Amino acid sequence: MTKGYGDMRNGTMRIALFGANSGIAVATARAFAKTGARFVLVGRRAEPLEALAADLVVRGAKEAAVHVADLADLDALPTVAAGAWERLGGLDLALIAHGTLPDQTLLERDAVAARQAIEINFISPALLANALAPLFEGGRSGTIAVVSSVAGERGRRSNYVYGAAKGGLIRFLEGLRHRLAASGVQVLDIRPGFVSTAMTAHLKQGGPLWATPDRVADDIVRAVEKRRAVLHTPWFWAIIMAIVTALPRPIFHRTKF
Repeated sequence: MTKGYGDMRNGTMRIALFGANSGIAVATARAFAKTGARFVLVGRRAEPLEALAADLVVRGAKEAAVHVADLADLDALPTVAAGAWERLGGLDLALIAHGTLPDQTLLERDAVAARQAIEINFISPALLANALAPLFEGGRSGTIAVVSSVAGERGRRSNYVYGAAKGGLIRFLEGLRHRLAASGVQVLDIRPGFVSTAMTAHLKQGGPLWATPDRVADDIVRAVEKRRAVLHTPWFWAIIMAIVTALPRPIFHRTKF
């Protein structure tokens, strides 16, 4: 049976965070730590993972294990997924949160950088979700949650390589959700707008469209609880993207965002 909010409060959630050092993953982990959850934290750098593990235990987590792995190593992803599953004797929630926000102008002239951007923002999270799917499917419960982006909803001149990668990920999750529907496994597509994290530190921030990682994390917790399929976070991005995707092409091409 799928675990609900009552189980979260009882501290029975087993959670794997892939890309655990990302701002959204850290904030989400802290939100779930309050419920007494157990964690396995997967990421490339050991020191911040260990610091996060200690922080989560202080905040109420019953356990926080660390697993160092390079999620850009596509061949290793099935082993990474199986290792996280086995570490906690199964999972109730897998949050896939790794990715990069590359410079579009660089990607337009550097094919290697463009390929790497597509691999880390689409192929890696898709293959990881694909490796986790049969594990969750066998247990007929749980949640596979993946951070995509509102950028994947329409190609724009300012970030179309990144947007294409996220758009491919959105379509992949749609199909995976269809596949797993009969098993009762939730596939949650998380589409943030502008979030103040290390990944966006080079951008000019501030204003009503920017959100904190804590705000996004609260939305993720509620979306898991309510077993939603798609989460725009904060909520107003659903309206913004409905408008953006509905703009006729001649009008859209006059814009520069």
